[in-house]
Amino acid sequence: MKIEYLQSLKVYKRLKNKTFLKIIIILAIAFLAADVIGYFTSRHSFKDNIGSAANARKTNKRYLTELKAKNRNLRGIIEGISPAGLYIVVDTAENVLFLKHGNKIIRKAVISAGSGSILKDPSGKRKWVFDTPRGEFNIQSKIVKPKWIKPDWAFIEEGENIPNKTSKKRIAEGVLGDYALGLGEGYFIYGTLYTRLLGRNVTHGCIRVGDEDLRAVYNASEIGTKVFIF
Repeated sequence: MKIEYLQSLKVYKRLKNKTFLKIIIILAIAFLAADVIGYFTSRHSFKDNIGSAANARKTNKRYLTELKAKNRNLRGIIEGISPAGLYIVVDTAENVLFLKHGNKIIRKAVISAGSGSILKDPSGKRKWVFDTPRGEFNIQSKIVKPKWIKPDWAFIEEGENIPNKTSKKRIAEGVLGDYALGLGEGYFIYGTLYTRLLGRNVTHGCIRVGDEDLRAVYNASEIGTKVFIF
């Protein structure tokens, strides 16, 4: 029994070694095949990447050329429709005002435009959106030492009771600067006590300008001067 057992054990070991060897060979072949496939794939991908990069450069160059052409066309269109005389352009996104004559910039000023915030009446019947209107306007009035006639929302915002329409509480002096240019519907270009906030969208819809810039714009403008707001 012992001899038979030892012989069986030797056979088992030889079979085991052969099986193990086969596994090693199979794994080696598999790894070698993976390397070969990876090599050729990487070369192909590398060539594809080079081709893609070249195509991307061509596409970008073509796009840039087309963009420049469109820009030239748009510039020509803008120059064609721009007023011949003096006018005002207001960029509410960048908070910048341009005083222009034809295509020439006479003065550039940092401003504050509407905040876009919403105020609701506690009664729930009204609400106000504090946006600066966009579009084409005309200077309708020029006022020296303007007084602010406070609307209802100003009292609601401050948590105060709303006075009647003729109350002296509605009149506020010295808060709009030295000059105001009326655009209609209660919107003005005027001065501000809060010069540190210029460059930010913080107003209730009107356009605030610093003292020196406001004086220059006021003196240059006339009733009927066009104002383009975007």
